[in-house]
Amino acid sequence: MAAAVSYPPQPWHLAGHAYASVWRVPEAELPPLPEGTRPAVVGGSATVVTAWIDYQPPGQLSYSELLATVTLAAAKPTATITDIWVDSEVSLAGGRELWGIPKDLAVFDFSPGRTFTATAATGSDWIATAAFSDRFGLPLRVPAAFEIVQTLGGALCRTPVRARSAARLASARWNLNPSGALGFLASRTPVLSLHLPGFELHFGQV
Repeated sequence: MAAAVSYPPQPWHLAGHAYASVWRVPEAELPPLPEGTRPAVVGGSATVVTAWIDYQPPGQLSYSELLATVTLAAAKPTATITDIWVDSEVSLAGGRELWGIPKDLAVFDFSPGRTFTATAATGSDWIATAAFSDRFGLPLRVPAAFEIVQTLGGALCRTPVRARSAARLASARWNLNPSGALGFLASRTPVLSLHLPGFELHFGQV
């Protein structure tokens, strides 16, 4: 099915708003990682980042997303996407075929405003809900560069990512399905949450 969907060639140029939380998880409780990679572990725990993302114009694609990444041990900032849901067949097909990103489909409900709320569910079960409230923001737009590593065609696929965004500290309340893919976070509290308004993202090889 995915092979029949047309999607833009890489790199993808995307824009929108994101709400992210950072978690510390014991290494033994992490989801499976690509063969040949290992998590960056400090004090027995690794860093997991979850994010709700609302992709909008002027980016090439418009869709909603929920993802979880694990930071990897590497010479430069590197992560792998362990779980990800989108509401776009185009994004799903391109993500799987270009970069080996294990995207699945879900239904989202985003409510922007003073408090951003979000829900995600598949046809069979709910995944997560969350509410974010801004605390204060940084005045500058900060650039970032990192690499996403996935398995594609039986080998590691390394994808460069460049991003630019302002950042606002936020408070966040998550409710995660303990029986779902993100259940390993269900009993935990984020150590940091951010609102990234008006980001620009360049994903993929030039």
